[in-house]
Amino acid sequence: MHDNSFIEINREAFESNWQFLKQHFGKKVLISSVVKGNAYGHGIKPFVTMALESGVTHFSVFDCNEARQVNEVVKNRAEIMIMGWIENTSIPWAIENNVSIYVFEKKRLEAAIKSAKKLGKKVMLHIEIETGMNRTGFQPKEISSLIKYLKKEQDHFIFQGLCTHYAGAESIANYYRVRNQIAQYSKMYDRFCAEGLTPILRHTACSAAAMMYPETCMDMVRIGIMQYGLWPSPEAFVNYLNVSKKHIDPLRRVISWKSKVMSIRKVTQGQFIGYGNSYMASENMKIAVVPIGYAHGYSRTLSNQGRVLINGYRCQVIGTINMNMMLVDVSEILIIHIGDEVVLIGRQDNLDLSVASFSDFSNLLNYELLTRLSQEIPRIII
Repeated sequence: MHDNSFIEINREAFESNWQFLKQHFGKKVLISSVVKGNAYGHGIKPFVTMALESGVTHFSVFDCNEARQVNEVVKNRAEIMIMGWIENTSIPWAIENNVSIYVFEKKRLEAAIKSAKKLGKKVMLHIEIETGMNRTGFQPKEISSLIKYLKKEQDHFIFQGLCTHYAGAESIANYYRVRNQIAQYSKMYDRFCAEGLTPILRHTACSAAAMMYPETCMDMVRIGIMQYGLWPSPEAFVNYLNVSKKHIDPLRRVISWKSKVMSIRKVTQGQFIGYGNSYMASENMKIAVVPIGYAHGYSRTLSNQGRVLINGYRCQVIGTINMNMMLVDVSEILIIHIGDEVVLIGRQDNLDLSVASFSDFSNLLNYELLTRLSQEIPRIII
């Protein structure tokens, strides 16, 4: 574990977000907590531990490795769903541990049924259908043979869900494409039901779709970014404000990231600072060295762009971000010492650095910044 910085996970903020989501979607909609990507950088095991204690009953992950980590925490006290990668050799583990899996092509489906027969226990399946994203899912032309196969093997699986994923529901630019996907899913669902194959859960919506297209909430929603206190896009936030007629953000950021000043030095006017010549001191300056770099998840695209909070001041990152260090202009701070707190994400006094603010200085998305945070940074539940 690194000891040059730490990440705080705010339990109260998460519980506030979860309560808002439950009220917004209503009692009839199951909320699955999406914890792929190391729980969006929050730390999968500490986050799941906190979420479980806060009443979460369903978790979604991308792969089997993440499922195993979640399972170590929940121990059959919550459901786990694998939405992406699983080796055929790991399917028996999923069956034995009551972990449901997506199937989106014939070979995986056959492998799942084969494992179920061998174990004498039904496999819990979510059938993913292609509705227009062109990523994963059974194609429309495959549905007839798929239904025929499922009816033949229905003693060996539980039809846990029929699902799909929308191609950019967070942006109005994709409106017609998403609308076509919604219609395509509805048509496919009716077709399965007409053949006597009715899924336990209909689920198609991530955070963006759930907020922008309420009819997609169905039986379950897969909520990732919003549970962490962030909106999938400015459009989704504005849409919520317009629809709800409210003017307050109901979400609270769960994560804070903090480090310390490692060194302080003075640089005279005209000298270059850091690697290369990307930054020249236009006047005599005082700079602080912070032991955070791109190895920890602070992107090089924030070179000469990023901001941090030190002693109640908003300070600019100057020069090129190093692998393990960054340089910060602290010329305005009269009193500063080695060991003083540096806030990379979070609040200090009356100042705030949000995750979203990083996109103001670079092309990083909320999702990308968070998932880049090193797993070696300690996570602390507060």
